[in-house]
Amino acid sequence: MSAIRRAEATWSGNLANGSGAVSAISSAAFSSLPVSWSARTESSNGLTSPEELVAAAHAACFSMALSGALGRAGMPPERLDVSCEVTFDKVEAGWRVVSSALTVRGRVPGMSAEDFAREAEAAKDGCPISNALKGNVALSVEAVLEE
Repeated sequence: MSAIRRAEATWSGNLANGSGAVSAISSAAFSSLPVSWSARTESSNGLTSPEELVAAAHAACFSMALSGALGRAGMPPERLDVSCEVTFDKVEAGWRVVSSALTVRGRVPGMSAEDFAREAEAAKDGCPISNALKGNVALSVEAVLEE
């Protein structure tokens, strides 16, 4: 069964001085989140950006993928705290998302740090958002197992 999710964006004005908003239509979880070019390339000043939304999607997807993998391995996590930093940079071909760096801190009773790092790497490679980015964006994961 396929799942289709929908979001919408509006934009007014030119790129440099204009502004817009994004809304989650399928879930109605958020509406009219403000976006601007300067929020992408300078300081966010309380506005979001496509890259921040990609970072949120990647962190959420990875946390689910890792939780599922750990559960299938018989080591369900007590807690996973995942952050994601997406880098938007000007390169020769223009502005591009160049990397998505995941960091996970996990509490998994009975698991070794080596096994946790291996599971995190596999989850990074298997997460659907990682797969959407793979080949276009440098992907990395840093895994820290808490005692």
